[in-house]
Amino acid sequence: MKQSKMLIPTLREMPSDASVISHALMLRAGYVRQISAGSYTYLPLANRVIEKIKTIIREEFDKIGAVEMLAPAMITSELWKESGRYDTYGDDLFKLKNSEGSEFIMGPTHEETLTAMVRDSVKSYKQLPLTLYQIQAKYRNEKRPRNGLLRTREFIMKDSYSFHADYESLDQGYLDHKAAYERIFDRAGLDYKAIIGDGGAMGGKDSQEFMAITPDRTDLSHWVVLDKSAGSLADLPEDVLESIKAELLRWSVSGEDTIAYSSDSGYAANLEMATDFYKPRNIVVAQEELTKVETPNCKTIDEVAAFLGVDQEQTIKTLLFMADGLPVVALLVGNDQLNDVKFKNYLAADFLEPATDEEARAIFGADFGSLGPVDLAEKVRIVADRRVQDLRNAVAGANENGFHLTGVNPGRDFTAEYVDIREVREGELSPDGQGTLKFARGIEVGHIFKLGTRYTESMNGLVLDENGRAVPMIMGCYGIGVSRLLSAVLEQHARLFVNKTPKGEYRYAWGINFPKELAPYDVHLIEVNSKDEVSNKVTAAIELALQKAGYEVLTDDRNERVGVKFSDSDLIGLPIRVTVGKKAEEGIVEVKIKATGASIEVHADNLIETLSILVQD
Repeated sequence: MKQSKMLIPTLREMPSDASVISHALMLRAGYVRQISAGSYTYLPLANRVIEKIKTIIREEFDKIGAVEMLAPAMITSELWKESGRYDTYGDDLFKLKNSEGSEFIMGPTHEETLTAMVRDSVKSYKQLPLTLYQIQAKYRNEKRPRNGLLRTREFIMKDSYSFHADYESLDQGYLDHKAAYERIFDRAGLDYKAIIGDGGAMGGKDSQEFMAITPDRTDLSHWVVLDKSAGSLADLPEDVLESIKAELLRWSVSGEDTIAYSSDSGYAANLEMATDFYKPRNIVVAQEELTKVETPNCKTIDEVAAFLGVDQEQTIKTLLFMADGLPVVALLVGNDQLNDVKFKNYLAADFLEPATDEEARAIFGADFGSLGPVDLAEKVRIVADRRVQDLRNAVAGANENGFHLTGVNPGRDFTAEYVDIREVREGELSPDGQGTLKFARGIEVGHIFKLGTRYTESMNGLVLDENGRAVPMIMGCYGIGVSRLLSAVLEQHARLFVNKTPKGEYRYAWGINFPKELAPYDVHLIEVNSKDEVSNKVTAAIELALQKAGYEVLTDDRNERVGVKFSDSDLIGLPIRVTVGKKAEEGIVEVKIKATGASIEVHADNLIETLSILVQD
């Protein structure tokens, strides 16, 4: 493909309105353009990457017997009302009506659509298992679309749905998808972790998220690619190093999720689902009497602990929530933070909101800061973190403004349900007892769920089993964010390319180092002087030879300065650059490997053989 025929509108500078590297590079390198908030056009280069991602997905899904199809993006609201999600999904739904007043939504996901279709088409367990998938645009009414393709209102997703006659078959389908996802992300060149995830609005029980890890901004060996003229990192002057460090740190850390993982084992989980090692402490001490003490102007855990001269770990934090309209108390030790997702999942609540001041006074007779679990009405449900049960003679609010109770003992003074509802902290022991928990930021690029009968029961998705009984089909649901994957790849494969000018000045600029399987083209063929006849002939011969050898080639035939061509080449990010320059008459060209910055001169006659060796290495 001739670059003069392509639409690649590169920019001279990184755009000031982008806060993460992937967004800025996609704009500067001419991959995408925003049409409206949360809606982007994929320009030719981005579209080629997207199509390569789709190809990898299709190849790996063929291996697990999944069949591609395509459902409508606009869905009748009746299906979502049938499943119950029309009201519970929230404001993220795009809702619309046609001229006749019929209600529709723009599909954010297609569980209901596929369930209805299979329900009407499959009647016997003998037709199962069945796995269907599609790759299409999805729509979610994001209130604050941001960070380029990472948080949009329209995005491209691969979603697949498996239907089974029994749970053993579902387990196998789940494992098949997990293995396929790992192969897809490996081929995409991603550094990722498969972690324990939250089913959320999908209704899944067992689920696993695939998170692309955000590279450490301080790891210069990851970010910097040195031209042979620049030497090594150790050769860079201190002021250049400091400038590079400042450039890296000026970009926001991408990834809206925090991952907790073990330093010494394979344990990894989304922070919303992460847990730590817990072993009940059987402390034997004499139980003190309940004593009400005045604690004027003490509303926080730290203020109460300091006033009474006790450790904050000896206090009970009392929170009040309304779960589906009913009051629920959450108890935590000291300054532990409540994990809202764990709490909501345990309650199996559709809606969970912090209580208002008025609701707290109505239930406790006191304001926040003085609330406690003792002598609450029986109708008030109390859920305590499992660590609370280890406390002896603790401090808690007295349900009277300005007063607290000492000598509070779980079991004697209040009854609660004890579960893990706290948010873990970095450095705590991993739940498997191996190593400590570390935190990293990540971008969710895939998610797999075991849905069970969540949709087939509510939507009457029945088949006849081997005994002739009508039973609900068992489902799995599996998604890959195709457009998010493009952003995740750029976050991990963005690089600062450093060179040293003949005058001894160090310069660096942002560019992309695409993984081989996702690069828009394999080779960037650059003709330094497009007006030179000899150069034209050598370039044309090389282009033809490369194409015959199976390489996808982008030939820069533009009438531009060589500096512009090289700058655009670094931005675009193709793995190999072949330059036809001053030695064209001798048949000598320069080959540069994007990933390392290494370059060599070879004769055009030996180029294909040389490339085969370099690509293999």
